[in-house]
Amino acid sequence: MATVALTAENFDEVTGKDGIVLVDFWASWCGPCVRFAPTYERSSEKHPDITFGKVDTEAQQALAAKFDIRSIPTIMAVRDGVIVFSQPGALPESALENLIEQVEKLDMDEVRQQLAAHSH
Repeated sequence: MATVALTAENFDEVTGKDGIVLVDFWASWCGPCVRFAPTYERSSEKHPDITFGKVDTEAQQALAAKFDIRSIPTIMAVRDGVIVFSQPGALPESALENLIEQVEKLDMDEVRQQLAAHSH
């Protein structure tokens, strides 16, 4: 599956569904972002069950601000509508695959319980 361009209009809809969504916050002027793009694309082809989204921080400044993106590329993982990972920096392919594996293994009931406990 090719990557999906995420915008303020479709972000909540795409990331709010059940399943895993990876989000790459990037910009065309960012060297590390441009170098990371082929790795991200290869991963998207290996994992057709995962949605791979990209947020162009230049075109979607409000979205970047909403998530306090200060450094790009930033990779965010969302599972079943819950942000479970967010970290700046281009990941090597092995680290990206490891991240996907970790997100797939999460017990989402446990994650929701932890979130509920922290929100009090």
